[in-house]
Amino acid sequence: MKSIWTEYEGRPEFDKLKKDIKTDVLIIGGGITGILCAYMLKNVGVDSILVEADKICSGITKNTTAKITCQHGLIYDKMISRFGEDVARLYMDAQLEALENYRNMSKETNCDFCEKDSFVYSKTNRKKIENEIRALEKINCPATFEKDLPLPFSVAGAVKIENQAQFHPLKFAFGIAKNLPIFENTKVRELRPDGIICENGKIKAEKVIVATHFPFLNKHGSYFLKMYQHRSYVLALENASSVDGMYVDEDEKGMSFRDYNDILLVGGGGHRTGKNGGNWDELLEFAKRNYPEAKEVCRFATQDCMTLDDIPYIGQYSKKTPSLYVATGFNKWGMTSAMVSGMILKDLVCEKPNKYAEVFSPSRSIIRPQLAVNAAESIWGLVRPTAPRCPHLGCALKYNPDEHSWDCSCHGSRFGENGELIDNPASGDMKK
Repeated sequence: MKSIWTEYEGRPEFDKLKKDIKTDVLIIGGGITGILCAYMLKNVGVDSILVEADKICSGITKNTTAKITCQHGLIYDKMISRFGEDVARLYMDAQLEALENYRNMSKETNCDFCEKDSFVYSKTNRKKIENEIRALEKINCPATFEKDLPLPFSVAGAVKIENQAQFHPLKFAFGIAKNLPIFENTKVRELRPDGIICENGKIKAEKVIVATHFPFLNKHGSYFLKMYQHRSYVLALENASSVDGMYVDEDEKGMSFRDYNDILLVGGGGHRTGKNGGNWDELLEFAKRNYPEAKEVCRFATQDCMTLDDIPYIGQYSKKTPSLYVATGFNKWGMTSAMVSGMILKDLVCEKPNKYAEVFSPSRSIIRPQLAVNAAESIWGLVRPTAPRCPHLGCALKYNPDEHSWDCSCHGSRFGENGELIDNPASGDMKK
């Protein structure tokens, strides 16, 4: 299953680690987050090395829809209610700074960066839209109400924010990665206080950043309780009407839209990993009904780490691990969150203050309703008397006939029919 981005052939190649080495900062995970961390650290003169178990951007990054925006659903009204205007404003400022960084860095990489307006719509609830616009006004973000959208259905209203952006994620990531110190096909077998052990060598490091989508170290941070994974699907269509912008439904089960050249990307069919959902069948039926002349170019799927309060975990892995850092829980908005991760972690590693660090701190309160849901799902996964089991923490796996995989509803690990690991947090193959 290849995404629309993987046709690009400009991937740089990197060697496998074959000896013992030292570095100041070690980055584990070669997706766009890890690459941005390495890029920013190099720019401030910090000695760092990135290791990737496979090829860079071979995981979640290649399956993004690559929208760069501060508009992450209808979050700001909720954020003000939960945390106050100051936190909401800092969160928004971090996303806008990330957007500006992409804008500047894209001038050096031919990555199809282009500015587009962003819309979050509701099919049925105008009041939600109006509340979000008022919330954005409180934190000085210009937003307007829109009713007529170029989508094949009517809406109750939409929040519009101008001058956001979209791009080709692999062209960007490969462009900035080519001169970085990276080792591919270098799987971490053991994480130690002074670095890591891999198959053919050790890397000693003073500080370590875990940028592996879902953190693999269970001993600290309780990420297996603080997050779950959500799976979503994309159809790429030719001969479908252009939408000339970026659109997402405020409803978790709704759809998203954006163009790439003359191709329309339609996303949706989402569900918690390991549960039932609309999958591609839902998107195919929608396309047949609304774009009868369209032709499918490709289809792909991704999954996202969802936090308890809609804010990513970026910072010190836990209070007990002062030299270990993490970036995870991007809640379907990986592009700006990856850039924000680089911004924050660069400063923390250099022991400099960062105005956004407290907002994204992984050690903030976990007393949220979603915590009970996650805990219940984990308990059910552990006691359900079925096989096979996930090697991560022993939960029962469920077969996914649409993608021919075994999926874990507890924490989102996925395995091929032959037992080979597809998605973490599991670090090894499934035992049949």
